Amino acid sequence: MEQQKLPNVTLALVLAILSFLCCCIGGIPGALVAGIAFFILRNDEKTYMANPELYSNYSQLKTAKTIAIIGMVIGVLYAAYVAYSIMSMGGWDAYMEEVQRMSEQWAQ
Repeated sequence: MEQQKLPNVTLALVLAILSFLCCCIGGIPGALVAGIAFFILRNDEKTYMANPELYSNYSQLKTAKTIAIIGMVIGVLYAAYVAYSIMSMGGWDAYMEEVQRMSEQWAQ
């Protein structure tokens, strides 16, 4: 019997790479995209485990899973860093005042 490819591994790999690239945009978007990729991969992994001899691209699944985990961890860590930075400045109001002061300084 000819081996097939798992149906959503390519999509999940693209989402995992995108999450890795987006994790520096506040952290949350990258973690969300990685979570979606991880959910898709979980379904494909169940499909593979039911009949491993039918599918040929399990190594791509493992690669996508690794990249999704890295993207999720970096995204969460970056979001925690941003939250810590805002809180160390005195909260959201103090942060917005500092942003306004810096934008006025750049406008001059």
